[in-house]
Amino acid sequence: MAQSDNPSEPFKKALAEATRVLANDPDMAISYSVDPPGMTNDSVRLPQVSRRMTQAEVLLARGTADAYALRRRFHNEATHARYVPQGQMARDIYDALETARCEAVGARAMPGTAGNIDAKIAVEADRRGYAQIEEASGAPLSVAAGYLVRHLATGRGLPEGADNVMKLWREHIESEAGGTLEGLEGCLRDQTAFAKFARQMIEDLGYGDQLGEDPDDSEDDTEDEASADDQDDNPDTTPPDEDDPDQNDEAAPEQSQDDTQDAADAQVSMDEMADAENADEQEMPDGDAPLDPPPPPPVSEADVNYTVYTTEHDEEIRAEDLAEPIELERLRAYLDQQLEPLKGAVSRLANKLQRRLQAKQNRSWEFDREEGILDAGRLARVVANPTTPLSFKVEKDMEFRDTVVTLLLDNSGSMRGRPISIAAICADVLARTLERCDVKVEILGFTTRAWKGGQSREAWLNAGRPQQPGRLNDLRHIIYKSADAPWRRTRPNLGLMMKEGLLKENIDGEALEWAHRRMTGRPEARKILMVISDGAPVDDSTLSVNPANYLEKHLRDVIAMVEKRRQVELIAIGIGHDVTRYYNRAVTITDVEQLAGAMTEQLAGLFDSDPRARARTLGLRNAGPMRRAG
Repeated sequence: MAQSDNPSEPFKKALAEATRVLANDPDMAISYSVDPPGMTNDSVRLPQVSRRMTQAEVLLARGTADAYALRRRFHNEATHARYVPQGQMARDIYDALETARCEAVGARAMPGTAGNIDAKIAVEADRRGYAQIEEASGAPLSVAAGYLVRHLATGRGLPEGADNVMKLWREHIESEAGGTLEGLEGCLRDQTAFAKFARQMIEDLGYGDQLGEDPDDSEDDTEDEASADDQDDNPDTTPPDEDDPDQNDEAAPEQSQDDTQDAADAQVSMDEMADAENADEQEMPDGDAPLDPPPPPPVSEADVNYTVYTTEHDEEIRAEDLAEPIELERLRAYLDQQLEPLKGAVSRLANKLQRRLQAKQNRSWEFDREEGILDAGRLARVVANPTTPLSFKVEKDMEFRDTVVTLLLDNSGSMRGRPISIAAICADVLARTLERCDVKVEILGFTTRAWKGGQSREAWLNAGRPQQPGRLNDLRHIIYKSADAPWRRTRPNLGLMMKEGLLKENIDGEALEWAHRRMTGRPEARKILMVISDGAPVDDSTLSVNPANYLEKHLRDVIAMVEKRRQVELIAIGIGHDVTRYYNRAVTITDVEQLAGAMTEQLAGLFDSDPRARARTLGLRNAGPMRRAG
């Protein structure tokens, strides 16, 4: 049997079943992938476990599975969304605290999960270099707050790197929010009470301005008015008897929830089972009236007025799912054949980039050390004052393992022919080059599924052509190479760009926002996004029924959002198209043959430690005519 040939398959099946039981969700789909782990409403993606089944792989998979299962079991998304803050830092702290709560409640009920999750935390902390951080400013406050709450709630120590991050911030957190932390024990099992606890802690830490309006204010006003009306209508109404157990159950539903969760290691309460079977059921607040459903999130974070007629026919798809493996190999061979004359020049530029990056890895020093190589440049201080101790320096290894680069390629029809061929081979060679330098690379493409609107336009026509429908085409966002996938495994995928009929319209704003959203969810500290395009966003179906600048305005809004948030370093290369009108960091080339040089120079410039050199290379607005040079 083929399945028995892989020794990891029995472990994967057993882990999947255990995860479903722990989450109390027998229908939850479990998959394993080299892509970053994640969870949706009905599925969980766990880290891949190879045939070798190393201890690190097994522990990471078990810890990730337990963490997601506990969140599914003890977390209610409606309650979470009700109290979620508006600002980014406040939201990060809020999310980290809720994750810590779910894991702590699970660790108390099922102690075995605590050790598994510790292993997961250790891997993540090691990957992000938390053990090497020496100053609190270099460690994320939100992560430290989550670690501290988990530590206080479980009494368990943390793995080395995580413990370092917690200790760097612990004194500050306890000095600002110590009084709030004293109430942790009383609200741990009640998500609503804990959400209020988290908001108070965020305010204590100085981010109260990012909380937004208190969701309980309007509800309290409504309840007060209703209570006053009830008293007017029923003057003989008396307060509930505190000794009446039936009334106590009705007035304080959280108490019965606490009692039920104490037996969580045996089975889940009937209430929780009902929630799992009916995901659309809304959570009841402290009062008697059901919560209003939260408003749907805007289509675009950059512009709340940007609308889409329907997303039903949009797709985010892997390149290997758009063609058979044999066809991908054939298209890849055709791509290599088309670009054989250019391949040597691109490879030379890539090798030059690699030498520059590796040189930077070895040319950094830490000074004023007590031992190492004598710092000759500071001997003058010793001569001037013999009591001054000798100063030593140590060579610092500046690897780029904590960096991810995304190449977002315009897959519109105007790129057909030599432009898309050169863009594909450049992305391919640069991905391989950066991988050698321990920089992860993701390659994405964007186009539409159809010309002239596709199924979205048909649905709009059948609905009677409502006015200003917003974006009116079916998006196709393609993942040629995910950041965690090795280059050798995804090499054939770039041949897909040679497939006849693939390249259609381009809706740049939503593609850029999609790529940015993928990057911000990654753990790397530094994120670089390079966009390669040959024109402004164009979709005839959308522009025929909306203002002429509809897509271009949205692109500008998305660029402004990305550049303002500064979570991602954004740079663009325009092929025969002046992208400097949109992007702060941009360069325009007049000939597609210049693309390889432009891409390598821009990437090398991003890793330059000299800001003036970076400005000259990257084409910043104050860097003179380099912006428009080819």
